Amino acid sequence: MMGRGYDYGYDMMGGYGWFGGLLVLLFGALVIAGIVLIVIWAVRASSGHGTTHGSAPPPGAVGHDEAVAIAKRRLASGEITKEQYDELMRALGS
Repeated sequence: MMGRGYDYGYDMMGGYGWFGGLLVLLFGALVIAGIVLIVIWAVRASSGHGTTHGSAPPPGAVGHDEAVAIAKRRLASGEITKEQYDELMRALGS
């Protein structure tokens, strides 16, 4: 009784031939791409480089109008000279 051993009628791809092999490769590529995307997202989220579209500016951010008001207040209180004030206005584009 020399048979073929334990052959259940399936080939190496589970009985689906080349199409089964293609599906296995496609699924593996999708899994790897998903893992890579998760790692990229995690790195960006932990480093604070994520996008912040539509959110409020950070607490320390100063708008242009507020910067001009601060410069005027410092000039009025004598903290800066007229020349320093003019330099600040040039830097701010006002």
